[in-house]
Amino acid sequence: MVLKTIFMLAIYFVPVLLVITGAVDQTWQLYACFILSGFGMAGIGMGIMHDAIHGTYSRRPLINKLLGYTLNMVGANATVWRIQHNVLHHSYTNIHEGDDDINAPFFLRFSPNVEKNKLHPYQHWYTWFFYGLSTLSWVTSKDFIRLNRYYKMGLLKGENVYRNTVFKIAAWKLVYFAFTLGLPIVFSPFGVGHILLAFFVLHFITGLSISLVFQTAHVMPDMAFPQADEFGMVEGERMLHQLATTSNYSEKSRIFSWMIGGLNYQVEHHLFPDICHVHYRKIAPIVKATAAEYNIPYFSKKTFFDALKAHFQMLHFLGNAELEPVKA
Repeated sequence: MVLKTIFMLAIYFVPVLLVITGAVDQTWQLYACFILSGFGMAGIGMGIMHDAIHGTYSRRPLINKLLGYTLNMVGANATVWRIQHNVLHHSYTNIHEGDDDINAPFFLRFSPNVEKNKLHPYQHWYTWFFYGLSTLSWVTSKDFIRLNRYYKMGLLKGENVYRNTVFKIAAWKLVYFAFTLGLPIVFSPFGVGHILLAFFVLHFITGLSISLVFQTAHVMPDMAFPQADEFGMVEGERMLHQLATTSNYSEKSRIFSWMIGGLNYQVEHHLFPDICHVHYRKIAPIVKATAAEYNIPYFSKKTFFDALKAHFQMLHFLGNAELEPVKA
């Protein structure tokens, strides 16, 4: 984890610093630096802050808290993410209006429990573009929108806490934009247009990478999409729910798994979110054998490309099939 942290932070910060200091002076080098930084940003999100905010990076809470701030360093916010991911996504996986990972804008349909509209039949073609825009939304408006909604839901207690969190989010974002946009514009030899376009490319790579890794674990053909009753309750046991709504992929690729923070083992992560991702590879055979012993579904795709293909098929299915809401 320490080596991964150094590596991911380096490939995020160093390329932008090269641009700021004028160490690169050719246009292709500018874009190469921002592309590399985009992969670093994705790596920080998947391989550092994800474990830290779950409290699994270290046994020391202070280290987890400090490394959770790496998310703030790349323009998002650890407080909002903790509610969105740890509380809502992990508690209400694939449940419409509960899981914020599938509560998408009107032009996307990630659940059969969402009402269809005229745009959805084409979503399997255009969704990928919006995946690329996801972190741009994240670093600009989404944190503020979600924080306000979570406050109204009672997930953030106290008006002073809410107000202070808004201030902290804004302050962190100012630091982020100063580093990735302001300093390159002021000190690099490149024009504003190229800096802005390179910044867009950075985020498109980050957004696409993170979205594909997370969405191929849940919006898949075999997944269940339970529906809560009028009291907000869903039948079933928590671990069985996670097995029914989560899928692995590319389990044999150790390098790929290292790069994406072990998130190809989403089944193990959802069953044991309090375990660091470096252990998932060893846990997976035990989970799979136990599931087989009790005749419980254990979903996994052989490769990441198989998962992408299945995700594409699911987007098409959700956009075109006439589906009835799925009951728990």
